[in-house]
Amino acid sequence: MINVFALNILLALAWAALTGNITLGGLAVGFVLGSGCLWLTRSLFPGCESYFRRGTKWAKLIVLFLYELVVSSLQVVWDVLTPQHKARPGIISVPLTVRREMDVLLVTNLITLTPGTLSLDVTEDGETLYIHAMFADDPDEIRRQIKDGMERWVIEATE
Repeated sequence: MINVFALNILLALAWAALTGNITLGGLAVGFVLGSGCLWLTRSLFPGCESYFRRGTKWAKLIVLFLYELVVSSLQVVWDVLTPQHKARPGIISVPLTVRREMDVLLVTNLITLTPGTLSLDVTEDGETLYIHAMFADDPDEIRRQIKDGMERWVIEATE
């Protein structure tokens, strides 16, 4: 069985070398073009469907995170610039569904990277995450947003 990801990396390197553009941008273009070529010839590579499924789930995770990043950034900027502050900070415990350390790490880092929230600690058993939220008026709503948002996206991407 051929490792489709390794083949895609090889195609990206070949593209960058052929175009003489060995930069991160050139490699990214080569990776996208290589993905397209591999997708068109996917019948030649048995088992590569999971590669493309996983790739789309990771792309979804990245796009949804970037959306959350923009929305929360605007919310924080608006609160800082307006005279009336709506921030009601608080510490909230969030029960985690993810169990693998890498999944917990990814969820906590995505939360920390989002303005207005900060991951503080994970319990020893890995079942509870403590976060600091800038807008903690409704802790249940924040738990729901994390469970239905970032945690679910991470589970989908890493299955």
